[in-house]
Amino acid sequence: MPEPTLNPYLELNTTHATLDQLSEFDEIIDVRTPLEYADDHIPGALNAPVLSNEERVTIGTLYVQVSPFEATRLGAALVAANIARHLQGVFADRPRRWRPLIYCWRGGKRSGSMATWFKLIGWQARQLEGGYKTYRRWVLASIDELPAQFSYIVLNGPTGTGKTRLLAGLRDAGAQVLDLEGLARHRGSLLGALPNTPQPTQKSFQSALIQTLSGFDPKHPVFVEAESARIGAVDLPKSLISPMHAGTCVNVCAPVDARLEFLLQDYRHLFEQPGAFKQQLARLVGLHSRKTIERWHALIDQDERTELFRELIEQHYDPAYARSSRQHFLALEGALQFDFHPNTDTIRDQAVDLLASLDQTATGPIVPSLTSSARID
Repeated sequence: MPEPTLNPYLELNTTHATLDQLSEFDEIIDVRTPLEYADDHIPGALNAPVLSNEERVTIGTLYVQVSPFEATRLGAALVAANIARHLQGVFADRPRRWRPLIYCWRGGKRSGSMATWFKLIGWQARQLEGGYKTYRRWVLASIDELPAQFSYIVLNGPTGTGKTRLLAGLRDAGAQVLDLEGLARHRGSLLGALPNTPQPTQKSFQSALIQTLSGFDPKHPVFVEAESARIGAVDLPKSLISPMHAGTCVNVCAPVDARLEFLLQDYRHLFEQPGAFKQQLARLVGLHSRKTIERWHALIDQDERTELFRELIEQHYDPAYARSSRQHFLALEGALQFDFHPNTDTIRDQAVDLLASLDQTATGPIVPSLTSSARID
């Protein structure tokens, strides 16, 4: 009678990989709950939870109120069922030589369970060493260090001059662009919330910020729009604000009529919910008299969009911009004046003109010839 063999499950030694090895894998799998994933995750990771939000709460309660054994036994059953569902669903078409990297909160049982089953199938699965906690520590360390490695060219200019459109044109022209409002999914002002678009969590914003900066070459400047310390509900790190405030400034100018046309395009959604629009403007009481706010409410009721935006520009946005810019941007005085036409189809050509003007005074090339591959995808 042959000697009994060891349990094949125990023979499998699920090995680990580090953050530096992310690019070696075909796919990154986040097995945490949907709530954990929504709070933050490695950019590009697919969420395939081995426990649902509710199941994780049930297991945690059982662990505390009954026993670790009972919690582990039920957890194993739930994890096995969820892994089976994923194998029959989202992973059903993965090829024989697929190489996934799997992570959970700290590289423990949740990611280990899925990695074990994947290896049994024949896939070259690995666990991320230390799990999401290791990634999060790397993000925090990078936030402290990475922003200071770059020089910044800051686009200053009052509301409606189209700075975000100019940033897009600069990106199209090959410049390194950090679109903070795009990452924050918010335009940065009182009325800056995007329609039907929630902002990321603070952690998720930080991940996106570091992902973007990791793709830049420190030998070339980064173009960025002048921002306050907070964009909507997310905060900018001090390590980024300081070098931005000390950066080279470009003063973006546009005629008032062009600014009004821009605002009427980009903020037209505000008039679709006049009640909410009025509530936002009511928050300006204290900065403006109640009589002024009432007038603006009346202009909303009368659908006098051009007049409303004209008054907001003249009475609120321009004075606020002047105060903030003089206080924070050291190089604004004597900055290059750039006349921009934001409502045309020549934005990329205008961006090229700006780059040419900056090249005349730059000590090195403004536009990189080769994009860095350091990005975490």
